Amino acid sequence: MLRERSYRRGEFTLASGRKSDFFIDCKRTVLSPDGHAIAGLVVLDEVEAISVERPVGGLVAVPLGGCPLAGSACLAAFQRGLRFQLIYVRPERKDHGTGKQIEGADVLPRGARVVLIEDVVTSGGSSLRAVEALRGAGLEVEDVVVLIDRKEGGRELLAEHGLKLRAIFTRDDFIPPTTAA
Repeated sequence: MLRERSYRRGEFTLASGRKSDFFIDCKRTVLSPDGHAIAGLVVLDEVEAISVERPVGGLVAVPLGGCPLAGSACLAAFQRGLRFQLIYVRPERKDHGTGKQIEGADVLPRGARVVLIEDVVTSGGSSLRAVEALRGAGLEVEDVVVLIDRKEGGRELLAEHGLKLRAIFTRDDFIPPTTAA
């Protein structure tokens, strides 16, 4: 589905500011009914593997790409008899209302373990900013689950900050790696 609906060739500017000759717009797949359901199950499988080591209290979405993934995984978990708090972390605090940067985390105890959910990781910058906010709020983050790792340094940056990136797919699933002759 991702190859058919989300993968595109052309000239694109990524969120990191980098230029790319391909783009994977996961929202084209994940916002469809079938893509939403399947992506939630796939993400949940990764979260369940993580929670075998130690319980997970919440799934954290980075807007916008992570929101449907984390929401769908939370719903699929509930349907399996599991319970994860859904949490959204904004890039910055709101300047109105309650002024929160993190929504949904206030029901978890300090030190609760959460998993960050993203659609695509390139440089890892947006994931790292979200993790810093979560850690600042007293939550424990060790894992990032992502649909696609573009293999452009994100895994390495996250590892430098004690985070394990668990990618369901990588750029190699869309663009086969070139081999030196």
